[in-house]
Amino acid sequence: MAKGLNARTPIEWLSSLPACILLLSVVIFSTSSDIHNKMLQIGQASWPGYYELRTDPTAPECDPDFNIDKEVDRRIAEEAAKPVDEDVLDLLADDPLDPEMLRAALRNSKEECVEQFARFEELKERVTPALKAYRSVELFVADLIAFGLTSQRFTLALLVALCATTATFTRHHIAMRAMETQLDHTLSHFLQFIANCMLFVSAWSFRDLSHAEGGIVPLDKEILHDTWIAGFGLITLVSGIQMFRVPADAPAGGNIGKALLAVPLYTTMCLISGTYFMMGGHVAGIGIYLDKMMDLSDMFLNVGLFVWAGMMLKHTRLAKLVFDLFRPWKMPPELLAFVAVLVAAIPTAYTGASGIFVIAAGAVIYSELRSAGARRHLALAASAMSGSMGVVLRPCLLVVVIAYLNREVTTDDLFGWGLYVFILTAFLFFAVAMTVNRQSKIQLAPFADALPGTLQAIKPLIPYVAVIAVILLAYYYGLGVTMDEFSAARILPVIMIGILVYEHFRHRNERDEQGEKSHQGLERSVRFSINETTAEIGALLFLFGLSVSIGGVIERAGLMESFPDSFSSQWTAMLLFVCILVVLGMIMDAFGAVILVSATIAAVAYESGIHPIHFWMVTLVAFELGYLSPPVALNHLLTRQVVGEREYELAAQEEGTFYQRHERVLMPLLVMSIALVLVAFVPLMVGY
Repeated sequence: MAKGLNARTPIEWLSSLPACILLLSVVIFSTSSDIHNKMLQIGQASWPGYYELRTDPTAPECDPDFNIDKEVDRRIAEEAAKPVDEDVLDLLADDPLDPEMLRAALRNSKEECVEQFARFEELKERVTPALKAYRSVELFVADLIAFGLTSQRFTLALLVALCATTATFTRHHIAMRAMETQLDHTLSHFLQFIANCMLFVSAWSFRDLSHAEGGIVPLDKEILHDTWIAGFGLITLVSGIQMFRVPADAPAGGNIGKALLAVPLYTTMCLISGTYFMMGGHVAGIGIYLDKMMDLSDMFLNVGLFVWAGMMLKHTRLAKLVFDLFRPWKMPPELLAFVAVLVAAIPTAYTGASGIFVIAAGAVIYSELRSAGARRHLALAASAMSGSMGVVLRPCLLVVVIAYLNREVTTDDLFGWGLYVFILTAFLFFAVAMTVNRQSKIQLAPFADALPGTLQAIKPLIPYVAVIAVILLAYYYGLGVTMDEFSAARILPVIMIGILVYEHFRHRNERDEQGEKSHQGLERSVRFSINETTAEIGALLFLFGLSVSIGGVIERAGLMESFPDSFSSQWTAMLLFVCILVVLGMIMDAFGAVILVSATIAAVAYESGIHPIHFWMVTLVAFELGYLSPPVALNHLLTRQVVGEREYELAAQEEGTFYQRHERVLMPLLVMSIALVLVAFVPLMVGY
């Protein structure tokens, strides 16, 4: 993280504060929906028939006092006065108006009118001052929800533009390696400038294309177009300025090959997709595919909330206290890494994607493993894999998206089989860690010595459990909401803020040995977390957005259409699908890849005789292997992002065998490769 973000600087006012407001607005708008539902329930319980009382009753337009006999005579007279058209055969001419039937119909109408007026008077009497006051608040919340729903797209566009600009200014975009030399900085920002120019031109072309198609462009679409254009224009300007702001301490010279590795991944994706679309005469292509992010705006906004919750977690003592439970047992580093990855599976299931969890908690896991004695390579491997196991567990949002897009599977089926996949990968991680990776003796502390220490470590965790329980119970009993894949994104930041508030009052007077305050306080914790969140969101969402454009290139190039409708051999089909899915996992984010796979090769797999549940379990494992596989290895890049380049440099200096010197990469590859082979081909052997 740039040093400037750890102090009060103009960038906090121009970037972090607006980003904080946008994220808080997402929490407020989404929570207001729960509040509104509860208010409707309270209103119905307090004033039966409240739904009719939400607006002032209007008087019926009928007349309850009309004279039936006079009305009958009037209508008969009108009927008799109608001119007869002799050129048209009137089949009803021989059936004169029946006075008695008309009188009966009018009598029924009068009775209905009287009932309507009685109902009107009853409703008027029930509209009390208390009801009016309650109704005004409830309707305000309803308007707030409506505004929040319509503004989600603008919120996401503003958040992406704001945070991506911050990531560009602070040199925080995700790349294969950090910028070090002057050549690294110059080349990276030059290519970023070219890519951002492509984005700007594409967004402008997309707006012109929308106007050229005829008709009136809705105001909200017009504002969204202008937001993208302004955002990309700002990012382009900042990247252009950064070309000439090479850090003074950057060493001169550099290697062109290494400099290319310092180019952010989003830049490479943008240059590839932008060149493809422009050569095809479709300049608006990137803008169109980026606009598709807006169809899933709530999902991408949730990504931002998950990252914020993770950054706040870094500034709490919760992770340290959880690791304190295991320290009395004096576990070997390999066993402790297994425990850390196992425990991390649960929060991963709520964040919905491994990359999000690595951004949110990878640094915490790394620092705690290191403080417990784990070597750097092992800690880096565990941090990169910390989000890989939980994506198959309930209530992972990624699995819900799969079930939503594919009617052949249900969430119950996927989560049921996902549990077996989780057990398999956990066992494999344990086996590899304790055999191939083991560099120390497996010797735990005596039970009699370790258990009292663990029990003692539970006590500091009790207030944290209480804070979490109070917030969850407040949501459940106050709003009728449980924490699941749909509500976790808006509840987790509230839980983290609650924990920060508790720590502020619990530890605010504590001082270290030098007499300085050992607790940074609530304001600093929240401020530092949002500073870190802003750049992380910009780097992650920009990468997600450009991976969608890469998916557009794959789709428009017809690469998937080159496949046959089905394969005669399940084994051949599965082998090909495994290779394709791993590659997709290397170049696309999880949600975009699922959408692409659902629209293309999923049907081919079904027609080839591969069971849909089997196919999607393979897909999830293959994606995770892709995120851990060079040359991209996104989860490793995200780990580098949050841990820091210095730790990777120190790890590279460690000596040992070839495996030990590359343990951080080889261990995850070994675990997930074996898991993928077993998940892909064992069910075919048993005829599933």
